[in-house]
Amino acid sequence: MRTLSLCALATLLIASSDARAQTVPAPSRALRVVFLAANPAMTVKDPITGAIGGPAVDLARELARRRGVEVSLIGVQTPQHIIDAVRNGDADIGFVAYNPEREGPILFSQPFMLVLQTFVVREDSPLQSVKEIDRPNQKIGARRADSMALYLARTLKQAQLIEIAEPTGTEGTQGVLSGQWDAFGTNRQRLTEALRNATGLRLLKDDLYGVEQTIIVPKGDLENLKAVNQFIDDIRTSGFLRAAIERSGIIGIAVAP
Repeated sequence: MRTLSLCALATLLIASSDARAQTVPAPSRALRVVFLAANPAMTVKDPITGAIGGPAVDLARELARRRGVEVSLIGVQTPQHIIDAVRNGDADIGFVAYNPEREGPILFSQPFMLVLQTFVVREDSPLQSVKEIDRPNQKIGARRADSMALYLARTLKQAQLIEIAEPTGTEGTQGVLSGQWDAFGTNRQRLTEALRNATGLRLLKDDLYGVEQTIIVPKGDLENLKAVNQFIDDIRTSGFLRAAIERSGIIGIAVAP
């Protein structure tokens, strides 16, 4: 009888242990974050270690820390790749500029940062301000599907937009030097880098507008969107966002109002 009681007790303990094990939540997987690897207004690379940093990386790591998970950073080449990764479930969130043309398969958060956009022109160009860009007989270059190209396609009335298919290196500025277009537009940080070793070119002193940077989530994921918007409110109020921008050293970016 004693042996049977001990066996019954052991069985009960094992069952109880199994039940408790089933109630313990499995460890959460990493927060998968996709961003534009080639955008110097969002990420920077340490010239010595090669480690990436910048606002997008700092925000991704902070959001993962608050959720109690690791972060998995996924760098891609185009904004469409970001949208596709989030829409297809290959990433949980993505950092991408808001443009109305991109609405549909994903949901945008409130803007958290502005990336200022301007133009490079020839040194001897009569153009002195972004206000002079939209004039007859002028050709304005921009990267296809870039925020600048999308904006100019909506707003130009007199000048002609020349969309460059996924240029690399200095193709945009070389087109200005060769006279293919009168100005080339993108974010100020990217143009500043392009002109470091260039001659015969200059940046306009003013900016056309600030591109709103957002965090996207899959369409229908309203709970995630609410949490992301709350996160943006928190880091704006606490000063974390401003500190991340200042720490990056990136030119022409600011906290979104």
